[in-house]
Amino acid sequence: METGKQYQFWFCTGSQDLYGDECLRKVAEHSAKIVEGLNASGRLPFQVVLKPTLISQASIRKTLNEANADELCAGVITWMHTFSPAKMWILGLQEYKKPLCHLHTQFNKALPYDTIDMDFMNENQSAHGDREYGHIVSRMGIERKIIVGYWEDEKVQCQLGDWMRTAIGVMESSHLRVCRLGDNMNNVAVTEGDKVEAQIRFGWEIDHFNINDAIAYVNEVSKGDVDALVEEYYSSYRILLEGRDEKAFKEAVAVQAAIELGFEKFLKDGDYHAVVTHFGMLGGLKQLPGLAIQRLMQKGYGFGAEGDWKTAAMVRLMKIMTSGIKDAKGTSFLEDYTYHLVPGQEGILQAHMLEVCPTIAEGEISIKVNPLTMGNREDPARLVFTAKEGPGVATSLIDLGNRFRLIVNAVDCKKVEKPMPKLPVATAFWTPRPDLEVGAAAWILAGGAHHTAFSYDLSVEQMTDWADAMGIESVVIDERTDLRDFKNELRWNSVYYR
Repeated sequence: METGKQYQFWFCTGSQDLYGDECLRKVAEHSAKIVEGLNASGRLPFQVVLKPTLISQASIRKTLNEANADELCAGVITWMHTFSPAKMWILGLQEYKKPLCHLHTQFNKALPYDTIDMDFMNENQSAHGDREYGHIVSRMGIERKIIVGYWEDEKVQCQLGDWMRTAIGVMESSHLRVCRLGDNMNNVAVTEGDKVEAQIRFGWEIDHFNINDAIAYVNEVSKGDVDALVEEYYSSYRILLEGRDEKAFKEAVAVQAAIELGFEKFLKDGDYHAVVTHFGMLGGLKQLPGLAIQRLMQKGYGFGAEGDWKTAAMVRLMKIMTSGIKDAKGTSFLEDYTYHLVPGQEGILQAHMLEVCPTIAEGEISIKVNPLTMGNREDPARLVFTAKEGPGVATSLIDLGNRFRLIVNAVDCKKVEKPMPKLPVATAFWTPRPDLEVGAAAWILAGGAHHTAFSYDLSVEQMTDWADAMGIESVVIDERTDLRDFKNELRWNSVYYR
């Protein structure tokens, strides 16, 4: 997935000149070794760049404003090696606008019992300096990620890598553009929302086009390009004719190939990163986009059905946040469809009419052409598969009128008990944590939508960190959720975020 940028994170060490040049020399040397070690660990998705030690208000302000101006800088990691008087940081922090991480660590892992003296104590004061720095950041009400532990430990490095991915989600949010090919489904509440407030809060530009503007691109796709893509489909997926005429089947698949190619060029020409459609606003399309949208999601575009621009944007951001993860299991748009309420096997069947991203597929992916009651068009081609097993995170961004709320649910994806041969759509089956009864009740209490942006490759913490960085409310539904406490949390939040 392309973002067009090779993001970096700046490493800024705080100190002061009270302890002399030799101490500052060691501070700089230690900082360089930490940065070198972090970059060599193989656990960070982006490069860490060392900056000169910050020992004055002027140097702090200059560095943090340079970070603001550098398009490749996605965030700053701060660490106080010695005591760094925090009033020096006020002006720079007031002007700093990007994600901030406070790495609370120290250069040495263990106390050097046999040699420790006051020079060592003065030089290695992270326990002291980070508290001074942390105080001023808290007093100023600045959102940041705090990571505590030894910098060489795997846990700390993985936490830092996770935060980097969240920071990229924050940075990419500032210029995310959603293309609406149609409006929200009539009379549906949860997919509606304040687009102006979304641009103010998140940076999202949400534009509307007549579907025929995109269809003009579809109609311009050459037969040669369509044929080539159809052959790619046929070589990549299993073809399930199921009694259909082979020629007619291939023609139906070709319709989706033209939509994929046309829509993709339309989105690229407009610099759009996510798209929504509506089955009631298809204009001159021969089919409701199915396979075409699935493939666009696989390429990294966000998607939301029935005009759901909030979910489309979240799918795009979550795909960006997971980009480059080794052995990633996938990210997709999904919808709560129907329950399985057999005791001990409870779960929710996730699907949609057509549009589920094949990145989440387990095993074979097939192409089917089946009727669709919605849209009043030809039978659309779609990719059919079942999703992987394993833990994941489902999110719903909702507009409550006076604020946005991100609902984050930890879920466990499972195998269904039996095949579903008559169901011609891609599916996932999951049980929300802590269980279906509590999870579903909490989701409904929080106002969660039936559409979700889902990923196997992100954590609850990463998503709530993103919400914190965006300055919005978040609520978590997981193995620790108790409905009484959850109701109280919603009540408290309604006061705090008023």
